[in-house]
Amino acid sequence: MRNIPEREENVQADRLTALRAEVLERAAVPFRRIDGIAEANTRRVLDAMRECRISDAHFGVSFGYAYSDLGREKLDALYARVFGAERALVRTQFVSGTHALATVLFGLLRPGDHLVSITGAPYDTMQTVIGWAHESTGSLKEFGILYDELAMQDGRVDMAGIGRIVTPQTKVALIQRSRGYSERQPLTIADIRMVSERIKEANPNCIVFVDNCYGEFVDLCEPTSLETIDIMAGSLIKNPGGGLAPTGGYIAGRAPLVEAASYRLTAPGMGDELGASLVSNRLLYQGLFLAPHVVAQAVKGAVFAAGIFEGMGCHTFPHFTDERSDIIQAIVLGTPERMKAFARAIQAMSPVDAFAAPEPWDMPGYADQIIMAAGTFVQGASIELSADGPMRAPYCIYLQGGLTFEHAALGVMAAAEAIL
Repeated sequence: MRNIPEREENVQADRLTALRAEVLERAAVPFRRIDGIAEANTRRVLDAMRECRISDAHFGVSFGYAYSDLGREKLDALYARVFGAERALVRTQFVSGTHALATVLFGLLRPGDHLVSITGAPYDTMQTVIGWAHESTGSLKEFGILYDELAMQDGRVDMAGIGRIVTPQTKVALIQRSRGYSERQPLTIADIRMVSERIKEANPNCIVFVDNCYGEFVDLCEPTSLETIDIMAGSLIKNPGGGLAPTGGYIAGRAPLVEAASYRLTAPGMGDELGASLVSNRLLYQGLFLAPHVVAQAVKGAVFAAGIFEGMGCHTFPHFTDERSDIIQAIVLGTPERMKAFARAIQAMSPVDAFAAPEPWDMPGYADQIIMAAGTFVQGASIELSADGPMRAPYCIYLQGGLTFEHAALGVMAAAEAIL
């Protein structure tokens, strides 16, 4: 790396300071909207907790089979109420969001059934679950599940194409709310409503399944509050865990479908009646209570990042002024060197493992090497400030999380300095 004269460094620092002030001034309007959503969602969670009569008795741990675990059962009821669903399954036994999603698919689909992805190719780890783009042992393809996907058009769902790909034989239609490692637009709740209504027009019996990862509490309601959404799933170490959940995932939706999925998590005939609470349930309850506020902090950080990097001439999506429907901010950096510099700056501004220097590596479930900055209290918790992306053109980094806006802003400014 070339030596930068002190005068040039000072000019760059002054430029970034001025840009930061400008972005914060422009962000006042979107920040007010984000705060309004957070307040409404906090009331929704608070009302649900009061109605469910949550008490200290629900915060304990359990062991063995854990029959009649009051805390576990009440947590399921709470999530169902918060998400506007008939039933929910919330477990630390889910190792990831992908695990929760796969549990739904294996619970609902049988050999010969037809699955379609309405939002193009799913992200990498879901492609190994499906098994059509990437061969993998134990995939849906191995079990004889038929699969099609509807390519996105200019970053949007091909509404006209839904009627062609969803047939009377289609059992499940998958909608991925967030973008994964792509440049497509994430779906808003309004988008999800329109897409699901079109699916039901094509096949009223088709199960509409939403991958809700990164989207919880970004809007005023969740997909399962819509009549046309049958089931959804997500990760507790993303939005709904509020930064406190140590691991886990959730499934929510129509009662028979959640029950079918529960038999894949445990075993047929056992379902959701077993599963020890090996960590204090307090972390899951309190994390859910904090989640609307924490998500708002992350969304503010994403808006701020878009403003800073647009001001530096980078292509960003969403743009600074765009409506948000997940917590992810994508920034096109153009070169592997700038991508590494960005990730290392985020890592250096982390409360955990700040001394580490991220390097690209062969991450399980991904076709390309991944670079990941994640100096987080919970390993892989993307509600905490983190950044990652595949080492392939156009060398786009995906920034997400931030338990506080202040931390997100510090990380963004450090990354901006690094790539200059």
